[in-house]
Amino acid sequence: MFKVLTPLGFSVRCSKEWWAYISTVKHPVLTDRLDNVVTTLTDPTEIRRSIKDPEVLLFYRTVTPRFVGAVVRKENEEGFLITPYPADSLKKGEVVWSASK
Repeated sequence: MFKVLTPLGFSVRCSKEWWAYISTVKHPVLTDRLDNVVTTLTDPTEIRRSIKDPEVLLFYRTVTPRFVGAVVRKENEEGFLITPYPADSLKKGEVVWSASK
C-alpha cells in the first residue's frame, strides 16, 4: 500500500492487505484517512519510544481536534505499521523526535 521515509531516516511499510484489515476491522474510522496516516509517518508532530517495547515507536500528528497516532515496529533499519489510531492524548514514552526542536 505504501512505503515512506520517516524523519528518523528509516522507511515504514504497510501492505494493501494490512491496510484493508486496519481500515475495516481494527479502526474503521480511518477508512478514508490513509493520507493522514502517511503524513503522520512522514511529517509527525512528535515521535516517542514505547515504554513497553524499545523497538516500537509511536508517531503522532495533530489533526484538530485530536491526534493521529501510528505504532511502528523498527527492525534492521526498516519499519512496519502495526496500527494507526485516532487519539485524544499522547502515550507516555521517551520523546525521540519533535517538530518543535
